[in-house]
Amino acid sequence: MPPKEAMAGARAPAATAAADAYARCLEALRETDRDRYLACLLAPVEKRGALAALYAFNAEIARVRDVVREPLPGEIRLQWWRDTLEGSAAAGEASANPLAAGLLACVGEYRLPVAVLTDMIEARIFDLYDDPMPDRAALEGYAGETASALIQLASLVLDPQAAAQSATAAGHAGVAQAIAGMLLLLPIHRRRGQVYIPGDLLAATGLDAATLMAGRDRDRTARAVEAFAGLGREHLRKAEAAGGIAPSNRAAFLPVALARHVFDRAERAGADALERSLLPAQWRRQWWMWKTLRTGRF
Repeated sequence: MPPKEAMAGARAPAATAAADAYARCLEALRETDRDRYLACLLAPVEKRGALAALYAFNAEIARVRDVVREPLPGEIRLQWWRDTLEGSAAAGEASANPLAAGLLACVGEYRLPVAVLTDMIEARIFDLYDDPMPDRAALEGYAGETASALIQLASLVLDPQAAAQSATAAGHAGVAQAIAGMLLLLPIHRRRGQVYIPGDLLAATGLDAATLMAGRDRDRTARAVEAFAGLGREHLRKAEAAGGIAPSNRAAFLPVALARHVFDRAERAGADALERSLLPAQWRRQWWMWKTLRTGRF
């Protein structure tokens, strides 16, 4: 067999395996992160599989706290993902896991920086414990290594040449999106004893983590929720002002389209945000993402 034909024959099974893994990732994403699943469907067809692999990985490390009872098993799960990305996992384990196989195919195909992905894993260790978020700087650092990094990685998949110009927008948009997500999860976090509203912001409203969780001071709790939503709005404004988002990379920012509406609902709910879901209907969320894809505005 001529060398070129031999190389093509070798690539065909690998391409098929990657396509199969991508399909499994998209299927899993539909159950673990419906909003990013919808964002994938709005992305270019040829990019959906790789985006699904990236987003399914994010969903998997974000939900570790949901599937373990103690921090140590959670750290072991996160370490497995780190080992997989760094090539030190046991032979065959990654290929047997469709989400890991999809992620590795995505990293290889688009030359994604492994260090950014391992930093995402490291940041998720915070989720396994009940230490309160100390201050705004810590929150912004956490969001930067998780939500912001995910937007930038998705931009590298969609249009790597245009990704650099939207890095500042991705940084602020990720913080806004992370805050919106934390507002949506307030009832769950409260049941677990987790506090993501920064300590300095709580102190400015006369609260600390314990009094927020108790929920008895409804006026101050409402002010804390409003201040947290306000911090999210501040970053959303900065993301819009930064600009630089090429039309080819808009799909990476689609989940951010929900943030403004979550902030609206949180401000109206006040202290009730600790007790009831703020999640808008799915059809509304899909409509907002579609509008952002068309207009480039959050």
